[in-house]
Amino acid sequence: MFLSVFDLFKIGIGPSSSHTMGPMVAAERFLREIAEGEWPRPAGAEIDRISVSLHGSLAFTGVGHATDRAVILGLHGLTPVTVDPDAADGILERIRSEGRISPAGHRGYRFDPETDLVFDRKNPLPGHANGMAFSAFDADCRLLLRRVYYSVGGGFVASEEELQALKTQKKPTVDRGVPHPFANAREMLEMAAESGLSIAEMKRANELAYRSAEDLDAGLDRIWEAMRGCIERGLTQEGIMPGGLKVRRRARALHDKLEEEWRQNRPNPLAANDWLSVYAMAVNEENAAGGRVVTAPTNGAAGVVPAVLRYWLRFHPDADEAGIRDFLLTAAAVGGLVKHNASISGAEVGCQGEVGSASAMAAAGMAAVMGGTPEQVENAAEIALEHHLGMTCDPVAGLVQVPCIERNALGAVKAVTAASLALKGDGKHFVSLDAAVETMRQTGLDMNERYKETSLGGLAVNVVEC
Repeated sequence: MFLSVFDLFKIGIGPSSSHTMGPMVAAERFLREIAEGEWPRPAGAEIDRISVSLHGSLAFTGVGHATDRAVILGLHGLTPVTVDPDAADGILERIRSEGRISPAGHRGYRFDPETDLVFDRKNPLPGHANGMAFSAFDADCRLLLRRVYYSVGGGFVASEEELQALKTQKKPTVDRGVPHPFANAREMLEMAAESGLSIAEMKRANELAYRSAEDLDAGLDRIWEAMRGCIERGLTQEGIMPGGLKVRRRARALHDKLEEEWRQNRPNPLAANDWLSVYAMAVNEENAAGGRVVTAPTNGAAGVVPAVLRYWLRFHPDADEAGIRDFLLTAAAVGGLVKHNASISGAEVGCQGEVGSASAMAAAGMAAVMGGTPEQVENAAEIALEHHLGMTCDPVAGLVQVPCIERNALGAVKAVTAASLALKGDGKHFVSLDAAVETMRQTGLDMNERYKETSLGGLAVNVVEC
């Protein structure tokens, strides 16, 4: 399959791409199935009520990840792109008080979140850790339609049939309709050598098989504008983040201190790390508050790529608009390889699949805009991913706050370090990116479920909630 840059970078809302955006997409997809799907429709029968059950990781950490809110908003007909975060509370309150959803184009259905939205922690669905079952009943409580969907990370959603089809493939397939159909890093480097093109140029050519150059550039610019806007909002907000942990936002205060040092020209040997960290934290504090973010490749890891890109724009004298696009295209090429051959889902492989993938993407993008060869870009991605291998996903109280916010800051620092190391070499290295990706996949399979976004192990059980 062809993974577009716009598949990896989706504009949506926080706090989680797999637990918020994915369930919202699935709910809206179920509405479309009701209206347009080919399913047996008994004569005279009409859907009166809808119910939803959440399973696996969605059941264990769904409340902290706002999965319940996302499902309700999705059943109201909203998507991560169309929902207004500021209007969400009002919509949710009305649905709870009326016990009814009224999506556009539908007659309306009974839906009481207290009884029709179930967090089922005892019965995981077999396809994936993030499973959801949507059911529609008539007025006599007869089941008319049932569909199971899986949120597989990064806002991607698959039905039972689609997921099974992916699992039965002997090896990942690629779209041979694009000019450079690389399925792994080895093929990517081979095609770069044969064509004489950079990774960004090959990715651009692949994208142009599906859209015009004008649409591609406009879309890339929208992605960066959304990322930049998220950073700016995060740097201006203060106060306590929602969820009950009483974690205070820190990005604004840290940014004010850095700006003061900058104005006074005071030496700071840790300045690079500080700037990277504050940009990443600004994004993930916004994400934790349910604000507008961009999956990169997930919400939980949304701060790494924007932080590194913003850092490059501020501190590199040759940074320009064309470089932003090349950065994003290169990062998307690497992110696509990781998703294609392993996973970007914390519920499937732990946080190595989220922040690890994001760090690899950012390292590749940074190496590319700093003039790196395809071999150096691949090396940068490998270094960043290798040093996130084995990282667990253990959010305290199921919230995307601790350790997630600081973890993005460290992912950004590792990305720049990896790019710097790669650029000082000739691109030759011992461990390939393909080997690191396969190791991540195997490690995820071996990882205990308690450490895969269930909040049943790690920091989630060893930190006292305040």
